[in-house]
Amino acid sequence: MRILRCDLPYCDELHGAVVVIDVLRSFTTAAYALARGASEVVAVASVDAARALRAQDANALAVGAVGGGAPAPGLDLGNSPSQLASRDLRGRRVILYTAGGTRALLACEHASLLLASSLVCASATAALLRELAPASVGLVVTGTWADRDGDEDHACADLIEALLRGDDPPREPFAARVRESDFGRRFSAGLDPNLPADDLDCCAEVDRFDFAMRVERTAGGIMLRKAACVTACAGRQCPRT
Repeated sequence: MRILRCDLPYCDELHGAVVVIDVLRSFTTAAYALARGASEVVAVASVDAARALRAQDANALAVGAVGGGAPAPGLDLGNSPSQLASRDLRGRRVILYTAGGTRALLACEHASLLLASSLVCASATAALLRELAPASVGLVVTGTWADRDGDEDHACADLIEALLRGDDPPREPFAARVRESDFGRRFSAGLDPNLPADDLDCCAEVDRFDFAMRVERTAGGIMLRKAACVTACAGRQCPRT
């Protein structure tokens, strides 16, 4: 299996299997939504699109953030996994807009297999890829910006790649990298109410969930849904849900 790395601006050049990674916080939020019973997560291209889709479905929950992490205006919640951790979302659609993760999903137009991932489902993502055995996998890091090193996403990509190559590294160093990344330190600093430490705790919990997130293009938009881990994750006991 050939493994490639890519940053957000080059998503449209990728073919084959692609994993879009956004640890802080898009695809941690999406994973929590699915774990709490959401029927699907719908990724949209703009705040206006999220508002419009929300207006069509009174039972939907619209979440998202603009660049820097502030809640997107007019949506129900910010891009916050900790705010979803105790919510009952059974049967509800979650509409998600973010400046990095959802933008990358929409840009991966040529991917034959598209997954969204974060550290909370990294091993399940690798397990699904091993089962499907694509010829190549592109790992997309979305968190690199002018003022951010994106190491939280590089850590997740490094873990997935190690698992795909047959290694089973200890998980704590990857969690530590999330906390010590440029963006991670903004959560732990406690200076921005839009970047709570509880979100960082959610995002740094390696293999919290036992499912991957498969992305499908449908008439209703770009959908993220659970994809079960059929075999044991990296030879270990599957994570808890």
